[in-house]
Amino acid sequence: MSDKITDYISGVELHATPEEVEATQVFSKILVEDYKYPKEYIQTRPQYHVKARPSDRKKEYPVDIAVFNSTNKNEDTIYLIVECKKKNRKDGRNQLEDYMRFSKARLGVWFNGDEKLTIQKIEKDGRVEFEEISDIPSFGQRVEDVGKYLRKDLEAPTNLKTIFKVMRNYLAPNAVGVTRDESLAQQLINLIFCKIYDEKYTKPADMVNFRSGVGESVDEVKNRILKIFEGVKERYPDVIESDDNIVLDSNSISYVVGQLQRYCLLEASRDAVGDAFEVFIGHALKGAQGQFFTPKNVVKMIVNMMDIQPNEKIIDPFCGSGGFLVEALKNVWNKSEKNNNELGWPEREIEIEKQKIAIENFRGIDKDDFLSKVCKAQMAILGDGRGGVFCENSLDIPSRWQSKTQDKIALNKFDVVITNPPYGSKIKIDDKDILKQFDVGLKWKKDKKTGHWMKDKMKENDTPQNLAIERCMQFLKPGGRMALVLPDGIYGNDSLGYIRRYLLDNGRVLAVIDLPKETFMPHTSTKTTVILMHKYKDELDKKKNYPVFMAVCETCGHDRRGNLLENEEDDILAVSEKFKEWRIKNGVEL
Repeated sequence: MSDKITDYISGVELHATPEEVEATQVFSKILVEDYKYPKEYIQTRPQYHVKARPSDRKKEYPVDIAVFNSTNKNEDTIYLIVECKKKNRKDGRNQLEDYMRFSKARLGVWFNGDEKLTIQKIEKDGRVEFEEISDIPSFGQRVEDVGKYLRKDLEAPTNLKTIFKVMRNYLAPNAVGVTRDESLAQQLINLIFCKIYDEKYTKPADMVNFRSGVGESVDEVKNRILKIFEGVKERYPDVIESDDNIVLDSNSISYVVGQLQRYCLLEASRDAVGDAFEVFIGHALKGAQGQFFTPKNVVKMIVNMMDIQPNEKIIDPFCGSGGFLVEALKNVWNKSEKNNNELGWPEREIEIEKQKIAIENFRGIDKDDFLSKVCKAQMAILGDGRGGVFCENSLDIPSRWQSKTQDKIALNKFDVVITNPPYGSKIKIDDKDILKQFDVGLKWKKDKKTGHWMKDKMKENDTPQNLAIERCMQFLKPGGRMALVLPDGIYGNDSLGYIRRYLLDNGRVLAVIDLPKETFMPHTSTKTTVILMHKYKDELDKKKNYPVFMAVCETCGHDRRGNLLENEEDDILAVSEKFKEWRIKNGVEL
């Protein structure tokens, strides 16, 4: 990372300290983009100063971010003070109160990149008191208006991971009765579904029920949210169990609602549930199970390149929280809606057709019960398709799947497979019945003279990633296509040459996209490449010559810590357009 950073408000070049990069600049952007405060009303550099004591003539305390009521920035117009030092919550609040006590600022925020606290100053009977409130008002709002949001006024969040991080770091030490990360994740996701349900079933001109107002008791907020959750359970009984409950205490619920209430998660640019899960479940757990979540830009690139049509059947055999399926469904729905609008279909018929596509054409499998539930819920809230998601081991013998899974999913039946299979050398499969389903489950020998790989006896065990590659090919019908995110070892490791041989014996390569090493950071440093393949239709198809699209992405839009890089282009997002141009130029059909 560069040792310099450009201040978002003033444009002044600053030292890129952790405080600036992770807190001051992040919250400055949130103030402007989410809360709509004009930059001209905000001062960061030079820093605004406040008094240390009432008797002081000189203002000695530097304020990280000062927000004013006008462009005339002075003691009489200061409105909001933001303190961004890396302190604990108690010390951060104490310092913020000192800053506010000796200034005319009515509101204050302490934000250190990980935690957030909002307080209001109240002056009565000659005393100054402070109370915590759920949020600050947007530009032009009164404090009393916080939480009184109409559905049509909700806006897409700009930095969802920051919001989730703040919520997690509040809940971990403060939530009563729920302490384990997995349980906190489940509770937060229940609340997220309440939020999205409320967004979906509130009329544009009505006030949302997912809200926490200033002066409102936390018990009132909790009771309103529990009522929403009953609606969620009734609407989606195959996703939320009847005995599922929101067990967080009133203060925790009110805090989470306060952080989310102004935003529209349905319009979020990132996978909201996936982001929440990534924040709440640590690297150790995910690493142990190979659960590395695919960044949204990689998902979008793959979905765009695959050009999935409304009549095609698609499966993600390792769907996790559903990132690929959700993005693919949105993509296909857009095509269907455009096509049917051009045909003059009435709106109701267009919506019925979209539901039919989701129900009949989209399938997902994940062996993790929690993740498969999350995927179901995401599909349900998006529109439908939840009935096509199943909790199974996709590498198991299909006849051992539940009958309801077998009714909906079979090998050699899909037009499209898109997935990021589980990978990790520590995960082993030693079930002989599973291994014997796969050619790559055998040991292969390389002929020293010819260099050809030949099948040999069965292995003692194998990693899921190797078997997953063949299972994906097995899911495809002849002429189908797949896109896989795979670790680079698959492409370059000499001992894995037999896997490359298997792939080339069964399909032709459409594209290979080398991803930057930072793509999956900070969760894993594994270097990955995306491969797109077409399964041979017949023997004649195998003999055809064909071009291959290749791309090397040098940037992915974030650094090793996962921080978004404002001034850096994202090569990954540009690849799908280049691929489209290449296809047209070379006459390549999918």
